[in-house]
Amino acid sequence: MAQIIHSMKQITFLLFVLCSHLATAQNNLRVEPMNWWVGMKNPKVQLLLQGDNLRGATVTSSQAGIQIQQVHNADSPNYLFVDLLIKANAKPGNYTLRVQKGGKLLHKIEYPLLARKSNSALRPGFNSSDVIYLVTPDRFSNGDSSNDVVKGMKETSLNRAAMYDRHGGDLQGLINHLDYMKDMGFTAIWNMPVQVNDQAKESYHGYSITDYYQVDPRFGTNALFKEFSEKAQAKGIKTIMDVVINHCGDGHWWMKDLPFKNWLNMDGKFVSTSHRRETAQDPHASAFDKKLETDGWFVPTMPDLNTRNPFLGTYLIQNAIWWVEYASLGGLRIDTWPYSWKEYSAAWAKALMTEYPNFNLVGEEWSSNPIIPAYYQKGQKNRDGFVGELPSLMDFPLQSAVSEAMRGNDKDWGQGLNKVYEVLANDLVYANPGNLVIFGDNHDMSRFYTQVKHDVDLLKMGMTILLTTRGIPQIFYGTEVLMANPNSSEHGEIRGDMYGGWAGDTKSAFTAQGLSPAEKDAQAFFKKILNWRKSNEVIHTGKLLHFGPADGVYVYFRYSAKGKVMVIVNKNTSSVDLALDRFAEILPAGAKVRDVLSSTPSAFVLGKTLQVPAKKAWVLEVE
Repeated sequence: MAQIIHSMKQITFLLFVLCSHLATAQNNLRVEPMNWWVGMKNPKVQLLLQGDNLRGATVTSSQAGIQIQQVHNADSPNYLFVDLLIKANAKPGNYTLRVQKGGKLLHKIEYPLLARKSNSALRPGFNSSDVIYLVTPDRFSNGDSSNDVVKGMKETSLNRAAMYDRHGGDLQGLINHLDYMKDMGFTAIWNMPVQVNDQAKESYHGYSITDYYQVDPRFGTNALFKEFSEKAQAKGIKTIMDVVINHCGDGHWWMKDLPFKNWLNMDGKFVSTSHRRETAQDPHASAFDKKLETDGWFVPTMPDLNTRNPFLGTYLIQNAIWWVEYASLGGLRIDTWPYSWKEYSAAWAKALMTEYPNFNLVGEEWSSNPIIPAYYQKGQKNRDGFVGELPSLMDFPLQSAVSEAMRGNDKDWGQGLNKVYEVLANDLVYANPGNLVIFGDNHDMSRFYTQVKHDVDLLKMGMTILLTTRGIPQIFYGTEVLMANPNSSEHGEIRGDMYGGWAGDTKSAFTAQGLSPAEKDAQAFFKKILNWRKSNEVIHTGKLLHFGPADGVYVYFRYSAKGKVMVIVNKNTSSVDLALDRFAEILPAGAKVRDVLSSTPSAFVLGKTLQVPAKKAWVLEVE
């Protein structure tokens, strides 16, 4: 019965899509966005109309509540861009737009304006009280085998044995395991892009978008994504959508007929980016290097979008807002942030945050020097006058430091745990270091368990740091059960199939079937610390006070009026007698503490020294 209901939902939504994209107007006219909402802070929306021979047409409406402000022709005769003003007195409903040319009615559009959900504008975004679960949808769980292969799409193969083929994971698979995520203690989920990627090969990852307004049918439907987000929200889990504003896939529908000649960078021809991200703030950078970085393409199949074109710029802003509103999102992660024209990226972020002031956006800036990501954060005062509007960035400097700290020799000057200390000491360069997203690994690098050479103790120590220091932790799916990439650093191996996500799997993270003792132990560790963290305000918002690592031991405190937490990381292969007088400024003599990660947490009184077990991160609540 459940499968029948799901199939009916799919059919219903497919009819909605058909009506929105085709039957809303006549003669296969594309209208994007397919709908909008009344009561938005910005009362304007710009419609993209795409159909045969539209140049010179007029667009009119006689209904109160809306006003056609201007109609723009494009370089292609098959597009119009229509500036629509939604008045303060507009009511939800369908509004008739007439497209006319030479006295002839070409199209009659019934354009839907919808009512917003209560408090939509004030929706909370992800924050430091959250732990984000990063998922590759194609590799997490196959909940609906009927959409494994979709007729008419360029890539029709399904082969779990091939690293870069599609494996069949989908939105239904994510829905099926929301209870697992909740029980583990995750409070937000970031999915790699779910929009259509109708590419000839390697379409599974989602970063070659070919339709910005539709979910890839091999994942499900728009309605199913909305259902997923709302069901997650009901379980206390926010949905973070992965968006791409730098490039699209070369299979995108507009590639056959670009609206404007300057829609793509480099005159629409492949020229590789230099990947010199520093040029955005380098005071000595040449104009040549700056252009090559922002305008160059990643690969020939990812055309670089020219966001200096105002129509494209508006299109991408509206698309992001549409998904936030439609799918009740709790955040956006933006791919390849520094590869776009920085003035546009800032305007894009400002438009989103103006519409949703309590929201959050995190951008990818893969640099190990904190000065570079700090440049883009909202509130940062830059010497060149650039005003960043991005609230959060991925903290690659800390990721690199934690990884090196776990692998390095603490007896060497500046190595080992000193790496973490030094990076955190650079927090003065950030406008808001507490709003950075911190992580041990992600979908583009070796899994953390592999980074630490498959040493469970090192994994636990590194993850304990990331789950108790400042920032918003993100964990890559499968890390909790020691998923690894021992054979290569290929993305296809890194993004392996989640244990138990497919019918017939003999090993399952969801049921613990077939897991080794070490995998079960790791999963129990994550479940305990995540659920403890979930309700600990000191870890969410408390200040950080740390002491320079000495003899392979790093000690820091999180503290506020709500309480105090002491974290001790001992990388030594033997226990250490830690003298406590060094911490007198924050740790009173004879303090009572509780080991929150022990199997039977119990309180004990501190003496002058504390024996810290070997290769262990101790988390102690100070009472």
